[in-house]
Amino acid sequence: MPRGEQAQAARWAGTATAAPGLLAFTGAIGSAEPHAHAAVQILLVLDGEVMLTDRHGHQRRTEAAIIPAGVRHELRAAPGAHGLLAYLDPAHPAARAAGARIATAGDADIVSTWQVAARPLATAAVTGPAALPGVLCSIGPAAGTRGFPTVLSRALEAVPQLIDGPLLLGELAARAGVSASRLGHLFAEHLQLPFPAWRRWARLLHAIEAVRGGATLTEAAHGAGFADSSHLTRVCHEMFGLAPSHLVHLVRPTA
Repeated sequence: MPRGEQAQAARWAGTATAAPGLLAFTGAIGSAEPHAHAAVQILLVLDGEVMLTDRHGHQRRTEAAIIPAGVRHELRAAPGAHGLLAYLDPAHPAARAAGARIATAGDADIVSTWQVAARPLATAAVTGPAALPGVLCSIGPAAGTRGFPTVLSRALEAVPQLIDGPLLLGELAARAGVSASRLGHLFAEHLQLPFPAWRRWARLLHAIEAVRGGATLTEAAHGAGFADSSHLTRVCHEMFGLAPSHLVHLVRPTA
């Protein structure tokens, strides 16, 4: 790991948990280089100073933020910063409610919008990973959310069976009984991401789950459909601004 990356990663220390469609971290927050993850991120700072910078260069000290999927941003934390970060699959109910809040708060690319959308979180009491359900509930069932079309739900249900292979849009579409072009439009409309970006996120979560189960990074990469561990590393950098070797170190099996 390069020296600069080691310095950033060294300040991340805590507990991360993973579940289908969700990765959550609680503890000391470090910094992350500019990145864009294919997940809706919830950030709640419990202590210390954390600065968020959007792709336009706007920088804000942040206590709570909801960052939409696919939006490039940078995180800088002062020593002693602690908090909770949750990364939600765009299909997760809380992610969809969060997305609705962002849509009514303003420009999704701007850091001030992320802060406005997260106002319900600012007073949430968090003491550890067990408090995460309360944080997600505090987002609330935002107005305007609705169920997925049946064909999109069928496609999402088929993903675990195909994740270790090419996971082609056409194959998912055939299982769902719809054309590939139509399914691609549904991903973009309802998950706010093009299918390839969502697929990288799904593979990354699957790889993290495999490592939690005892697999090596190479085994996890192959099992999640990545070409090799280097491919997994590149995607992890793109989505988290961190190397998977450090991210996975934080993720411990839940009891």
